[in-house]
Amino acid sequence: MTFFWSSWITLISIGCWLFILGVLLFVLKYKPDVEEDGTTGHEYDGIREYDKPLPKWWLVIFFGSIVWGVAYWVFFPAMFPKHWEGIATVEVDGETVPWTSHNELNSELEQNNKVFTANFEQNILAKADASGATSTLATLADMQSTLRHSETAPADLKAQIDGKVAELAPYVEKLSENPNALKVGSRLFLQNCSVCHGSNAKGATGYPNLTDNDWLHGGKPENILLTLHNGWHIGVDYKKEPAKLPMPAWRENLGEDGVRAVAEYVLSISGNQNDYDLDQTLVTQGKTLFNQPTNCVLCHGPEGKGMVSTGAPNLTDNIWLFGGERETIRDTLRYGRAGVMPQWQTKLGNERIMLLAAYVYSLSDKTTPPVTQQTAAPAPTAEATAN
Repeated sequence: MTFFWSSWITLISIGCWLFILGVLLFVLKYKPDVEEDGTTGHEYDGIREYDKPLPKWWLVIFFGSIVWGVAYWVFFPAMFPKHWEGIATVEVDGETVPWTSHNELNSELEQNNKVFTANFEQNILAKADASGATSTLATLADMQSTLRHSETAPADLKAQIDGKVAELAPYVEKLSENPNALKVGSRLFLQNCSVCHGSNAKGATGYPNLTDNDWLHGGKPENILLTLHNGWHIGVDYKKEPAKLPMPAWRENLGEDGVRAVAEYVLSISGNQNDYDLDQTLVTQGKTLFNQPTNCVLCHGPEGKGMVSTGAPNLTDNIWLFGGERETIRDTLRYGRAGVMPQWQTKLGNERIMLLAAYVYSLSDKTTPPVTQQTAAPAPTAEATAN
């Protein structure tokens, strides 16, 4: 709300309050002339009018509501909200801050989280023989607090936090075998993850299946932890940060003929190639385009087997996030794909993410996938760097 409107509403409210108070005080002080019998001399249908004072209980409530209103204005940001914070405070993240509904919510969440954390340490970590995670969690919380509050945090602090998150992986494995931990983890999954991955975690078009052994960003406990903590966001310059690469649209770069050629080549190396009569001329043209340094090979690798570092899928199997039909592959190349895995650290906290990671890990197929994805992108050529 702008200063004008907040000021206008405040002045109107104060004016109404003063007017009503003035009318009440006038009525209390006004003393009409009365007859000897105490009546005003007015009579209506045989009923004589007396001049009696207002009931004390009514006056107490009325003046009490005025006092309560004034106190509210003082304690909370009700007068000129952008210029008066009020004197009420709450504690958020170890600091005393002015009251707002947002700060009050955060304060209550912190109090509830303390109860949850105590229960997590005593009844889940301890019983799963994973109490060693407590010190790591404490250090991680301190580092995250430093990152949130420091305007000039160390350049490598984010990497240190990721390293500390990865240290929780052995404890996640232990939690994945504990029934109590899995029970809580399943509730967290249903509340937060099932809207995309489904209640059975088998995913849908555009949302990965979490129960198989095909993982875009890795299926080990440390990979799952980092994915939940940081998410995978779209909209980054892929030439600078290929690890956060979206699937870009290639229609302008390749043209329609190029799209069809590359789609034919991808179809020829995929696990469902036997379902199609392939155009070998397009396959040859598509392979050339695919392997140009600034095109598909940059993320999917020279053999099309994908890279965990970029989150690029393996194109040589028959597992397709958006579908592996010829026309679907063409649409993917034409228009790109922009899936987003949100980060959950700020919403769930480190302890709940451990439980959620343990539950997801318990659902996954831990057998070695038939084709191991590459973990490092090829070094860019001079041409790629120049572009």
